[in-house]
Amino acid sequence: MCNAAPLELPVQPQLQAAFYFGAPIYTVERPDFLATVNAVSDEFLAKQDKPVDEIYPAIMSGNYYDDPRVLEFAEFIGMSAWNILAEQGYAMGDKNVVFTEMWTQEHHKHSAMDQHAHGYGAQIVGFYFLEVPENASRVVFHDPRIAKTMIDLPQGDVSQATIASSMINFEPKPGLIIFSNAWLAHSFTRHASDKPIKFVHFNLTVQQNAPINHCKPIPPAEVI
Repeated sequence: MCNAAPLELPVQPQLQAAFYFGAPIYTVERPDFLATVNAVSDEFLAKQDKPVDEIYPAIMSGNYYDDPRVLEFAEFIGMSAWNILAEQGYAMGDKNVVFTEMWTQEHHKHSAMDQHAHGYGAQIVGFYFLEVPENASRVVFHDPRIAKTMIDLPQGDVSQATIASSMINFEPKPGLIIFSNAWLAHSFTRHASDKPIKFVHFNLTVQQNAPINHCKPIPPAEVI
């Protein structure tokens, strides 16, 4: 038997993956806002007359984004939203962000939130979690790729976050803030705790800055 040279297989070029059209979700922990925002939330929730019942076990407050007591919190949310859009590549130099809503939701046992996205000009949405008991709801973000949904395949392991995932969930904790683009649909799983979960929900839109008038003022007419 002769010793033949080993067969050399042709080198296959490596596939290069390029990821575009992403759906980023941003998180940051700011427990320093909890005391103030909780106090304002409780005050606004107490103004609601609608009682908690078995069909709709949740209470939602009115808007308070312009309450001076939450000014520092609102400024942080607004600056973060502006930075997110600028870092994503949007031309924000001549624009600012303003709140359209900021309200508190208190969900009791068996409550949930259906999948939805925010329209009417909203650009950034988010949550600030105030009280989170054990077995609390989780916030879920859903795949915005409609074309993928129409031809989707079964996932290999639904417990892993992969390109094949159709949704991703986050476990809330007090002091956690979550931001996302408004076009990314979200929902909340059913609340299983006997104690309520309480969080702030906020929406922000974009406005064009007022143009600067560089014209010199016209002098008054001379009286002869």
